[in-house]
Amino acid sequence: MLADIFGPDLLIVVIVLAVVLFGGAAIPKLARNLGSAKTEFEKGMKEGGAKSEAAAAPGEDRDKV
Repeated sequence: MLADIFGPDLLIVVIVLAVVLFGGAAIPKLARNLGSAKTEFEKGMKEGGAKSEAAAAPGEDRDKV
């Protein structure tokens, strides 16, 4: 039943509505901004993971003693 709701017809309707609401020229800008936001988010996640691993390393040395 959900496959009937989320079919290719719905995708076409969503694309047409996006073009009508945002205009044809704004769609590429929106997609570019979303891509750069995703890249920045992934970069921040990697930096945050590296910082948490570095912060955990000294604590591990104290536990071994």
